[in-house]
Amino acid sequence: MMEEVSPIVADKANQTRARWFFCALSKRPLREPIVSCDLGKLYNKDAIIEFLLDRLAFGDGEEICGHIRSLKDVKTLVLTSNTAPKSDSPDSMADRGLFVCPLNFKEMTGPVPFVYLSTCGCVFSQAGLKAVSTSTPPSEKGKDKERDDNDKSGEGDVEGSSKGQLDVCPQCATKFNRTEDVRVLNPSPEEEERIRGMMERRRAAAAALNVKGKGKKRKATGVGPEGVEGDQPPVKKKSGTGSVSASSAPTIAAGASRAVASSLAIEEAKRKANMSEAVKSLYMPKGGKARKETFMTMGTFTRYA
Repeated sequence: MMEEVSPIVADKANQTRARWFFCALSKRPLREPIVSCDLGKLYNKDAIIEFLLDRLAFGDGEEICGHIRSLKDVKTLVLTSNTAPKSDSPDSMADRGLFVCPLNFKEMTGPVPFVYLSTCGCVFSQAGLKAVSTSTPPSEKGKDKERDDNDKSGEGDVEGSSKGQLDVCPQCATKFNRTEDVRVLNPSPEEEERIRGMMERRRAAAAALNVKGKGKKRKATGVGPEGVEGDQPPVKKKSGTGSVSASSAPTIAAGASRAVASSLAIEEAKRKANMSEAVKSLYMPKGGKARKETFMTMGTFTRYA
């Protein structure tokens, strides 16, 4: 006599299977390339691209992945295919996992929690990654203790202490932060709400930092919020005797031009005073009346308009 399965249990099993074997957006079977968002949901990458091109392509798209604004909000996962032979046992009701953890070969079917690294996208079981990341080589223990002591005393690097201790991905050797870069796949509804709050705070902080950076750039270039140049203090230029403001520069230039013109006029007068009578005769006739032409045009045909 077969044991009856409760409808609630069956429904929960179906929901678990849907989350780990089907795309959360298109409801089609998962196939690589597979991506995940900050909330840990699994999607086919082509479905996400279709959604970004037309956000109305899926009826419940905004409800499921409205937080995805571009491909930068998802990470392509590096998955390890399940190469174990299929079980022929008829008593086995669990589906065979498509992917496994490369560390302990646990199947990715739901009962075992899985995570991925946001830095590289490698996927591991939570237990497998924890076992590897918490095992620190003896040669590094002294360095870790020294870093912790510096952080406590406030003498260490502020940026480094805020980021926390970095680990190395056991699959691709990419560095990651165990407290910030580990994302849980398909978390529980309560955990998903907590992760969503963290994601929104992280985005708000990034937006505030971006606005602050733009404000500093506008202030440095003298451009106001609407692209209008603001009131800037007069620019001072260094000179031999000191600094001169830009507003007084035209007055000084005009005075210098007049001084040069006066000096040239004096030099010209001195030159003409020292001319011989023979040279003067080339410019002035004996009668004292000035000629319209010089010795270069004397005796030549000149056409006047």
